[in-house]
Parts: sequence; C-alpha cells; structure tokens
Amino acid sequence: MAMLLRKVWGSVSNRSESESESSSSSDRNRIFSSSLLSLSSLGAFDQLPADILMQILRKLEAKDAVKMSVVCKSWKSLISDNLLWISFLQNHPYESWDAIFFAETSLRSGYPLQTFPTLMPELSFMRIYSQRMRVPGSVIIDGGSGYCKFGWSKYACPSGKSATFLEFGNIESPMYSRLRHFFATIYNRMQVKPSNQPIVVSVPICHYDDTESAKASRRQLKKTMYSALFDMNVPAVCAINQAILALYAARRTSGIVVNIGFQVTSVVPILHGKVMRKVGVEVVGVGALKLTGFLKELMQLNNINFGSLYTVRTLKENLCYVAADYEAELSKNMPASFEITGEGPITLSKERFQTGEILFWPSIGGVRAMGLHQAVALCMDHCHDAELTSDDAWFKTVVLSGGTACLPGLAERLEKELHGLLPASISNGIRVIPPPYGVDTAWFGAKLVSNLSNFPGPWCLTKKPSGLKSKLNLMW
Repeated sequence: MAMLLRKVWGSVSNRSESESESSSSSDRNRIFSSSLLSLSSLGAFDQLPADILMQILRKLEAKDAVKMSVVCKSWKSLISDNLLWISFLQNHPYESWDAIFFAETSLRSGYPLQTFPTLMPELSFMRIYSQRMRVPGSVIIDGGSGYCKFGWSKYACPSGKSATFLEFGNIESPMYSRLRHFFATIYNRMQVKPSNQPIVVSVPICHYDDTESAKASRRQLKKTMYSALFDMNVPAVCAINQAILALYAARRTSGIVVNIGFQVTSVVPILHGKVMRKVGVEVVGVGALKLTGFLKELMQLNNINFGSLYTVRTLKENLCYVAADYEAELSKNMPASFEITGEGPITLSKERFQTGEILFWPSIGGVRAMGLHQAVALCMDHCHDAELTSDDAWFKTVVLSGGTACLPGLAERLEKELHGLLPASISNGIRVIPPPYGVDTAWFGAKLVSNLSNFPGPWCLTKKPSGLKSKLNLMW
C-alpha cells in the first residue's frame, strides 16, 4: 500500500497550487463529495485530497479496492458508493455517460431484451466499471448497403471503409465464398487474426417480408455468415439487424427506423429490439443512388458542368438540403458553392433542395412509389391497428439512418408531413430524430453492444453447436 501511495503522490506532487484548485478538479470532487461528507473518518486516508483518493482507486481498480475494504469501515463505505464509480464512467474518453447508462440498463440482458427494465435489480456501478475495463476489444463491421465501415469497439470511430459484402467479389459466386473473401479482406486491413477477438456484424436490411420464402432467405444468409466466420476461427459472433443498431444508437429499444439505403428506403417497426415484420416493413424504391442520379439530371438540364458521378455525390452531401416548404422555397434564390478538387468551385441553386424533394414526391424523378412520409404514416397506422402494447408510444419515435438521411432539414420536414397526414390520435407525440452519429450511426449502435460489461456472453454465438439453431432464429 505504501508503494502505491508513493506512486500516486509522485504523479501529483508537481501540481501547482493553481492547478489543484482548477475547475476540472473541483468538478470531479463535487461528483462524490456527498460520499466523503457522509463518512466520519477514513482512518489513515482522511488527510488525502479527494482527487488523490480517486487516483488510488483508479490504480487499484474495483477488484483490489474491494480487497482493501479491511482497512476500515469508512473505506469500505466509500468504495461501495455508486456515485464514485459513476464519476469514473463519466470520464470515459470514448463513450458518453448517457450511452453507457442506456447500454447497461437496457441492453445487458442480451436478446430478447428485458421488457420491463424498471424491474431490474439495482446495478452496482463498481462491478460494471470493473467488468467494462476487462471487456476485450471487438471487431465491428457495419455492412451497409452502399459500403461498409469497420473498426475496433474501443476506438472513437470506424477506422476504415470497404465495399459491402452484398456487392463484394463475383456476384455469381456462392454466398459463402463471397462472405469468406469479404471478412478475410477486412481482417487483413485491420491487421488482426480472426481468432483473437469477438466480432459484431451489422447486417443490411434485406428480405423485408414475413413470407416463408423471405424467412428462408434470412435463415440461409445468417447460417452462411456464421459458418464463414466460425470456419475462420472467430471465437464469438454477434450479428444484428442494421435498423436495430441504429435504434440503439438513438438510446431506444422501440420505435420506427427509416433507413435510406443505397438502392431503397426501408421503414422498419421495432419493438423491444425485435423487427415487427408481421406488422409490416414498408419499402420505398428511392435510395441514395436515385438522389445522386436526379441531381445529375438537374445539373445537366441547367448546363452545370461536372467531372464524374463522384463529383455529383460530393455536391449532394455538401450542398443539398430538404425544404421545410417546397413551394415557398421555389420562390427563393439561395445559391451555394463547393470546391471540388481538380474542378474548382461548382455552384448550385434550386438543385440544392429539388434533389431531396424526390424522397417525398418520387414522381418528379420518374419513380412510381409512395413518398417517404406516406410510407412512414402507413407503417404507423399498421402499428396502431396491431395493438401490440397498451399504448402507442412505442412507435412514435422515428430514427433516421443512412448517409442520405443526414440531409439538413429532413427530420423536421418528415415530422411536419406526418402531423399533417395522420389523425391527432396517432400523430400526437411523434418525434423524428436525425441520424445520431451521421453515416456511422449503425456502427455506433454496435459499439454500445460490444462494450457492455457482460459482453460477449448474452449477445454472441460461439462455435459450440448446443442451442445454436434456436438462438439464431431468435436474434433475427
């Protein structure tokens, strides 16, 4: 213990008096000052400043701190106080406290989720802190419909991008070969052996229907995916629907996810972390590719020169937005320019909001389909009629997902259209949330799961065959 105290004291002995009275130190002290004040004495430790006590606990970590509870009753009382360990979690470098709290209270039961989280026993954040420090890093692959993002669960954001496995390799080759090649490529790029870490895979939304053929396609896809990974000696695999992960990223377990993919837009109702396919997943035949193509047509029509389709996509991502009132916006002139490397600045005017309008009125782009607001309203109407819960609150949160869903003004416009389209009995309380983490929203949802204090236990499948088939059918 003496050596530990000398080590801690050495790390703070060079602090100036002003540093010791800094606001950051005061903030940390206030977090658990109530705990210290409630103690009559810490014995030999009562002369130590609160921030040094925190450093001692950090050096010891939870397990050894508990062992030291024999020092005195006051020390035992201090280290068992949730407030102190919460303060450690609040200072996590890569995760916010609200993300940690949501994950540990709503997701730690694994699938199926705890339906009534309020009935869960009181959590020990000392134990959670200790367990989270020991959770192994996981590989996360968000297999989007346009391209995938991959990286480490302990990192602040994805570390790279790749073609999605749906488009990987020879489209005519068997799915197993394509998946095996895809995963091997990602592991090579990350420079890691597959056998070293668990993996969390975000699966693109596909095979939307609840028909027997769609169910068989989903079963075949997940079986092939697990087989490819287990044949590569991956120790544990967690594969979750992309829409569900986007919902988790928004700190929700129930709601409707609107995923604007590469080819189509899907409207997915989710209750307690499970896609309600029997209620109905609505699909609109307009995706990111159609918006890019429509902007290209508008630019050609107005004699705006561009070098490639990549240029058009870059302009869409940086200049386009969704108008709150399309007719009123047409009377305005709001040009804006963006510098394209090798091409110079390119200026767009009405094209900026005309591009996004195709989401609500696909006919202006030559597409015969429902508008986005109509598809979401239809999904909500089905959720209301299904009467799956005692009230309608579960489907009134709409979470947007996908790169195109990041268009400024889209969430506000969709919310406005829904209020105008639905009766007050359904529309009251509707809230549309923009992608919480932009284009990486599903990846961050996977990050929440893979950093849980009890991961990989309740979320992953291992190569052991026992119970594999039944759990596979549950999780998708």
